Amino acid sequence: MQYECMDKRFLLCKLTSVLDCIMKGKIIVSKFWTNFLSGRRAAAVTIFPFILIIDKSFRYDRVLVNHERIHLSQALELLIVPFYVWYFTEFLLHYIRIRDFKQAYLRISFEREAYRNESNLQYLKTRKFWAFTAYFNSNNV
Repeated sequence: MQYECMDKRFLLCKLTSVLDCIMKGKIIVSKFWTNFLSGRRAAAVTIFPFILIIDKSFRYDRVLVNHERIHLSQALELLIVPFYVWYFTEFLLHYIRIRDFKQAYLRISFEREAYRNESNLQYLKTRKFWAFTAYFNSNNV
């Protein structure tokens, strides 16, 4: 019985550790993949559960890393694949309507939430489930 209890605590501790790692993301420095996935337009890209950054100096940019961690939360709550489908669909709809890459990107609800809250390093501790939906019709970035 004593060993069984210890095993359960050990497994719970490991599970908590894994979930914590997932929520923080694994930061990978890769100029090639960051450029490839962003069309040479971003310093970082989130591909769950990884945060790809263009240069090792960005590893210490707390605002940038927080922005990308907000995307990790968004992806996780949408069960990952639907997040990317939704993200690119929203981008395409905005791009078709306004024909401006940067403006279409900035109008994506996921990006609006991330930009609006990237400087608040405590945001992820208080963030509500599906918080990005509050940014559907908002014109504020």
